[in-house]
Order: sequence, then structure tokens, then C-alpha cells
Amino acid sequence: MKTDRLLFGAAYYDEYLPYDRIETDMEMMEKAHINVIRIAESTWSTWEPQEGVFDFTHLHRMLRASAAHGISVIVGTPTYAVPTWLAAKCPAILTETHDGPERYGRRQNMDITHPIYLKHAEIIIRRLMEEVSSYEHVIGFQLDNETKSYDTCSEYAQKKFVEYLKKEFHDDLDALNHAFGLDYWSNRINAWKDFPDVRGTINGSLGAEYQKFQRKLVTDFLAWQCSIVQEYARPDQFITQNFDYEWRNYSFGLQPEVDQWEAAKPLTVAGFDIYHPSAQDLTGKEISFGGDVARSVKKDNYFILETEAQGNHGWLHYPGQLRLQAFSHLASGSNSVMYWHWHSIHNAIESYWKGILSHNLKENATYREACTIGADFAKYGDHLKNLRKKADVAFLLSNESLTGLKWFAIHPDLNYNDIVRWLYDAFYELNIECDILSVNDVDLFSQYKILVTPALYSVSDTLVGHLRHYTENGGILLSTFKTAFSDPVLKIYPDDQPHGLTDVFGMTYDQFTDGVKVGLKNCIFQNSTDPVKNTAPAEPSADSTKLSAKGVRYWMELLTPTTAQPLADYDHPHWGSYAAVTENRYGAGTAVYLGCYFDKTTLKDLLTYIVTKSDVAFPEVQYPVIIKRGTNEYGKEITYYLNYSDEPATITWQGRDSVLLMQDQPLKSGDSLSIEGWGFIIIEEI
Repeated sequence: MKTDRLLFGAAYYDEYLPYDRIETDMEMMEKAHINVIRIAESTWSTWEPQEGVFDFTHLHRMLRASAAHGISVIVGTPTYAVPTWLAAKCPAILTETHDGPERYGRRQNMDITHPIYLKHAEIIIRRLMEEVSSYEHVIGFQLDNETKSYDTCSEYAQKKFVEYLKKEFHDDLDALNHAFGLDYWSNRINAWKDFPDVRGTINGSLGAEYQKFQRKLVTDFLAWQCSIVQEYARPDQFITQNFDYEWRNYSFGLQPEVDQWEAAKPLTVAGFDIYHPSAQDLTGKEISFGGDVARSVKKDNYFILETEAQGNHGWLHYPGQLRLQAFSHLASGSNSVMYWHWHSIHNAIESYWKGILSHNLKENATYREACTIGADFAKYGDHLKNLRKKADVAFLLSNESLTGLKWFAIHPDLNYNDIVRWLYDAFYELNIECDILSVNDVDLFSQYKILVTPALYSVSDTLVGHLRHYTENGGILLSTFKTAFSDPVLKIYPDDQPHGLTDVFGMTYDQFTDGVKVGLKNCIFQNSTDPVKNTAPAEPSADSTKLSAKGVRYWMELLTPTTAQPLADYDHPHWGSYAAVTENRYGAGTAVYLGCYFDKTTLKDLLTYIVTKSDVAFPEVQYPVIIKRGTNEYGKEITYYLNYSDEPATITWQGRDSVLLMQDQPLKSGDSLSIEGWGFIIIEEI
């Protein structure tokens, strides 16, 4: 969705504050050029303290005060945290999970399929929409909050699952038993009435299908909420949802519990919450990866609905980092930066997840830096909003593959998102921008020069055909171990691995093991002086092609080349006759296969070799200076240089005549520019 301005804001909770200071807060926001607040999504028990009793005092206070100060509002539906009276009235709305029954207390503990929960959720949504309908400065609505299925395994959910399977398998139990391999250990289901509780299954296909079904529950729930909100929303009001990521005490990888591409379909604009380490640990990688996922969901600009101001323990930003973070979001295609939250909370579990203001609610260094961000957004936003981005490299991500490698883990320390980020972070450090695709985006493959499939474990024959076609027609296919191993319901293909692609990769394998005390040798990609023209193995030198045993870790497939050229072999007394990395010409394209996981330095050497052989432009600088590019609404290229380091950096501009945007300084090719530590510059072509 395109916007008429950059949105800069925070979540605001008048109902949480220790005393009445709403006018003070609004004045401080106005001073900081904050132009939007998010409200209402957390406080069902405030809006409806008892069943059928409504009190919207705080809601109207926030709406009236924000209107008086020219601040727009996004209203959230408050359905992700149920009130005590509802749990007491119907304890069954607290969901059953794989770990047992939920108890009241924390948020997101309800069964989103339960009819009583849905009945009362609809009541509060409709009442809230009626209350806000007369306020012109309400610009949009947020559905729920970081919605998941919350591992619901309730009676309602499991009945729905059986109906889902009946539809998927056309009421044919023999087909289901065959697809999932349920003859194993006498798990065969011979009558629908005998369908067992899914929480006891040891069958990976059935278990993974239930997790796929749980993702569908999220899609259906958000579509249901969206349909209600649409009844009240004006044509100029957007509808969004704040999706999130796999959580490792910060945003890390693809969210395993939501099919975000499907769930976002009814939304006007995708919204995301991105949190990341800061201070000495700030790298920008989570902002970049999260932004690329966010941009992919609707193939458009997106909103950052939550990110950190002071945030979690140890995340207090160094001076300048808050600005660097904010503009990094814009560089990835966001049209907003909104903080969770305005003020630090004085009680409950998130008391120490700090907002823009600290607990004394006065101006502080974070607030003063936020003021500079807001001022710059207001001044330069027309040049930076609605940035159009297009990369030459795409990552193909798959919820089914993520689930597959959870059921059939290859190593306790290496899961699907680890493999994704292993590759993504290496491209990031080389300053190669990437797009993200879902497995349903096959019609977009041909737009990319390099297509990366990290551990694409679960594939259909149709998807395999598209990968073959992409490579045959000139693309570079870069795949890792465990690509094309199982079918869409995780049944392992009984032919040579990788399924349907052995001629594309020019190799096969039928054995694999842990990478213990294994290195790499004969690394062609570390020897070639001219990798563009290199077509034959170079003579390995004793000092440059043999890595220490730390080179290979966790997992290794023993590759046997047919038509492929080995780019690296295993350095091991017993596995040394097998290839570790291969490259193969197929049609007009090239397929590279990584049969093992190895250290980042070697990976970056390999990616450099691959990129240099392609038509992808190789940037002049690498991490910690990160380059992001796009085209603004004036048709001019915008280039960000983001310095994720304490040390100042110097770059040489190699583009056309331009202007240093925020300094209004003309720029010609060959000009040298300095970027301070944790600083950035933005260049706009003239």
C-alpha cells in the first residue's frame, strides 16, 4: 500500500499510566513529530469489564486528545487477551495444547476456534468499531496482535481437522493412510469415527499436517476479523495485522506458526513487528531479513507496527543507533516506524521492556533522538516513502520445509531457520540485496538471476518442474542439503536424491552423516583468479584449499558427481572421495549444490564465486557498511549507506550525479564520503 507520508509513532496506553498526563504526552509527541499512535489492542477487560457492560472512557480520551494535536490513530481489535469474566463464564475457551490445558493469566491463551470465544470477540469488535466510527483521524485498523493458533488441540479444533482431511482426501481414508504411511506401527485409521487425538501421533506426516491446519486456523481467524472490520471501515482506512517472526529473544526467522502469505491476503497492507539486539550487537541483519519477508508478503511496501525504542535488557541503543535503525527500516521498504511503546510500564510482566520514555516519563536521550527522526521524516519523507525495490537474488522459503525439519531434525543445533539465516546473512555481509518468495511464487522465478533454496525439504513435483525450468532457461539455482527430499506431506521420495533434480545438479547421493572432524579440500572457489572464465578445476595449492576440521559442522551428504564439477571435496580419511559442493551446467543455467554446513568465511568465498559468475552487480564495499537501494516516487534512485560499526567509514560514490539528501550537498562520481560510526547517508540521483 502506498502512503501519502511516512508514519512515525508509538503504541499508547492511557489506561496503563499511573496518573493523568495525556495532554503532556500529546504535547511531547507533537514536539517529536510523532504523527500516529496505536491504541486499544490490549484492553478488552477495560472496554468490557463485565459481560455486556462497556466503558470506553480511555478510548475516547485518547481519540479526542490525539485529534486535538493532529496525531492519527490506528485502532487495534482487543481479541488477543481475554477478560477474566469470559474465562470464568466458559473455562473451555482456554485452549488445550500439546502440553495440556491453559490457565488464565497470560495473553494468547484462548482457543481461536471456540464458538463462545468467537461470539464474544465479535461483540467487542463491533462495539469498538461503532465507538470509533465518527473519528476522521482514525486512519486504519490492526487485527488482533501477533496472531497464532496457540497450539490449540481442543475438541473443536480436532473436529475441524478431521473435516479438513475429509475435504483434502475426498473422504477417502485409503488415500490418507497411503499418503501419510499410517500402516507403520499399526497407526492406520480405518474409520473416521476412530480418528485419534493428534497429540499422541508419532507420524511426522500426520503431525505436520495438523500444524499446517493450525496455520490455516490463523488465516481463517484473521479473514473472519477482517470481514467484520470491513463492514465499518471507510474506503480510505486500511486494515493490517502485526505479524512477527520465529522468536529467539529477538526476531530471527520465518514464523513457523503462520502462513503469512495466505494470512495477509485480505489485508490492505502487511504490518510486522521487528525486534533485534542493539548496542554492541547491532548488525542490521534482523531489520534487513525481517523487512525482506515483510515486503514479500504482499509484494509491496509494509508497515513496521512495532520495534524497539529502549526495549529489552541490554538493548539500550548507543547514540545514533535509534536513527540508524529507523532509516534502515525505510531502506528495506517500510513506510513506517512505530515503537512499542511510548512510555515504560510501571507494573506487570513487561515492566522492564522500556519504551521511548523511561519510568519517570520525562524527556531522555531516546526521546531527544526520536525527535530528530520525526523531524527528518517530516522534512524528507516525500523522497523516502513508497520505495520500490527489486533484487537480483531471491530466497525461496517454505513453512512445510520448516515443519519437516522440526519433525525430522538433522542436528539439535541446526534447524530450518538456522540454514536460512546462514545463507541470508552471508549475502547480507557481501551487500547483495535479496527478495523473499513463497513456494507459490513460481511465476516470479524468472525475474531473478540467482534463486536460493535453503533446505527446501518438502517439494511437490510441480515445484520441482519449475526449478528445472528456471535453471534450464538461464537461472542460477543455489540449493543446500536436504533440498527436494520429501513430498508435500513429508513422505520421503523413493528415487535418487535430490528428487527430480539429479540431472539438474549433475550429482546424487544416498548416504549422509554428521560432520565430525571433517574439513574441506580442493576448494575451486578459493583458487580461481578469474571465476567468470573458470571452467575447469584449478590445481589445488597446499596452503589455500584445505580448511581445518572446523570447516564442516552438523551435517554432510556424500555427493557423487555425474556431470557436475566438484567445487570442494571432503577432507577426511574415509569421506575424502566424495564431493561436498558441486556446480553443474544445465541447459542455459547453472545449479550449485551445498552438501554440507560449513563456516561463514568459506560460505562467503563460495557466494563471491557464484555472484561473480552471474550478472549480479558486486558492491564496492561490504559489511559493516550496508548498501540498500530503491526507486522513489519521483523515479529517482535512492541509495542508503548504513554503517553498523563504531568506526567511521569512507566510501567513494560511483554513481551518476546526485545529491546527499539530508545535507543538500551535490555529489559526482568519484567523490569521497565519510560516514560516522553508527551513522548513515542517503543519496538521491538528480
